[in-house]
Amino acid sequence: MAKMYHYATVSKALDQLNEKGFTCDFNLNSNSDMIKKNPEKFEIVHVYRYEGESDPGDEAVVYGIRSTSGKKGVYVAGFSAGSDLETSKFLFDLSIRGR
Repeated sequence: MAKMYHYATVSKALDQLNEKGFTCDFNLNSNSDMIKKNPEKFEIVHVYRYEGESDPGDEAVVYGIRSTSGKKGVYVAGFSAGSDLETSKFLFDLSIRGR
């Protein structure tokens, strides 16, 4: 079950996860494709949701993800026009299934 955390900013969440060994960048295309193709090999262990105070477009979710091989990394899902909505939806669904 994923642990929910609250930080003041997305960068603060990323710093904290990095200190816990979550160093892989799952936002890179090859890594996000790997998650989508092999969801059974990944577990979401940390979730951080951030909503901008003035602009709902600033909303983001930071996932701390661990693979069965022990690789730990982060995925930042933004809700702006330029974000990868397919992967964001996939990870959201994966986090719901893990509860």
